[in-house]
Amino acid sequence: MTIEPASQPSTVSTGDARRDVRLARLPQLLSERIMVLDGAMGTMIQAHTLDEADFRGERFRDHAHDLRGANDLLSLTQPGIIAGIHAAYLDAGADIISTNTFNATRISMADYGLEDLAEEIDREAARLARKAADAFEASHPDRPRYVAGALGPTNRTASLSPDVNDPGARNVNFQELAVAYGEAARGLVEGGADILLIETIFDTLNAKAAIFAV
Repeated sequence: MTIEPASQPSTVSTGDARRDVRLARLPQLLSERIMVLDGAMGTMIQAHTLDEADFRGERFRDHAHDLRGANDLLSLTQPGIIAGIHAAYLDAGADIISTNTFNATRISMADYGLEDLAEEIDREAARLARKAADAFEASHPDRPRYVAGALGPTNRTASLSPDVNDPGARNVNFQELAVAYGEAARGLVEGGADILLIETIFDTLNAKAAIFAV
């Protein structure tokens, strides 16, 4: 089944001339062929078997929380690893690479005491992905490469209770989610994302908050 848009996407300027050119080409490319999105970021990171010190880097050496598993933070502490993953997917034929930001909202990053760095993480992750895409385009100018800014589900749900004994309880609301997603989206766009990818959200109210925010 083929789903076609009811109308052409907006061509309003983003303020970035090169991004405007890429986005102007996107509808035509989609009409000509299937475009390939990259694969998972998390499993690629796991292959590097990083330890706590790797996640911390020098900047977060004395951070009060354990940081192992904070994959999004690696865009700041291990940018070479993240850039290498992007390059590998581009070499494999991906037309679109996703930013390392699946959990990079202030709601999710609060588990690591990093909520105030969420927007910085999003911005830097998008910058890394865009740099990798630009490097690939330099040697393959006939096929533009796009960066999708990933907006994941967060670790809290607006429709479900975190306590099985209290079905009416909630640990996040729509407004808090919308603010967090809006902040993340701003960082992603400022960093160079072409597309915002709202992904893997099983709570429809969370998804609505993300859509509202962007």
